[in-house]
Amino acid sequence: MARDRIISIGELIVEIMRKRVDSPLDRPDDFVGPFPSGAPAIFIDQVARLGHPAEFIGACGDDDFGQCLLRRFEQDGVAADHVARIEEVATGCAFVTYFSDGSRRFLFHIGNSAAGQLPEPTPEMFADAAWLHICGSTLSAGEQMRQACYEACELAVAADARISFDPNLRPELLGGEEALRRVCAPVLEAASLVLPSADEAELLTGTSGAEAACEALLDGGIELVALKRGSAGCIIFTAAETVAVPAYEVEVVDPTGAGDCFDAGFVVGLSEGRRLEETGRLANACGALGATAKGPMEGCAFRRDAFELAAITEKESER
Repeated sequence: MARDRIISIGELIVEIMRKRVDSPLDRPDDFVGPFPSGAPAIFIDQVARLGHPAEFIGACGDDDFGQCLLRRFEQDGVAADHVARIEEVATGCAFVTYFSDGSRRFLFHIGNSAAGQLPEPTPEMFADAAWLHICGSTLSAGEQMRQACYEACELAVAADARISFDPNLRPELLGGEEALRRVCAPVLEAASLVLPSADEAELLTGTSGAEAACEALLDGGIELVALKRGSAGCIIFTAAETVAVPAYEVEVVDPTGAGDCFDAGFVVGLSEGRRLEETGRLANACGALGATAKGPMEGCAFRRDAFELAAITEKESER
């Protein structure tokens, strides 16, 4: 049985954003949307656009926003057999506004929406899976979602799938740094790959300095750490080597979801047996292109475009 399917689990939401910069959410003004969103959903859509078997475990409402999400998955080839349609509960959503200093403000409706009612994971879901991707945003969104992620990790590991984890941490939603580490611990224990920002690596380990924190993750049993550095690219850490990969310069339109696109490019690169430097190039290309369109999924790169920016050929990936 081929083992190339990549799965993610978590929140499936739409995003509705202000048209104008510096427009606070507590005042009347125009919005644009809905756009398909949710960190694990952005990840899996990018996986599908890169040409890999992709499947999502989640839930949406039996409403127009849910139809928006399912239509996007169908268009891009994400299998949605395990996306539950919940009647009489609205699809999750987020409202967002951007400010000229680069900051963002979100209002989320997730935990008590359809997005928070994840299907119970079963062994059959992971029978031929290569990877399961978990996001810290999902762990932050409520006990039911957290327990579903823990169960999914156990089942995926039992099926010999590997776990990738993007901390995407929100300590303010979890009661502080110590609570955050407790919540993340079961996923970290199962993970092969962690994809943090500098701040997230330090939060996870309680270690000062991004590179020292990444080394601490390796010392804790993680096989590979991909440190996301935005416009500075990424640094990849393993027990045997450290590889720095520069970023690609693009015109940033909407940074939301770029990190999830990076994650998808990295997991796909590993799935294709690429060298670490090549994997980093693909991930950086996906992250860069992910920021070039308004809407969190709208910049998800198709394979040809990502390969072209990363200077990767199909022949080069044949191993």
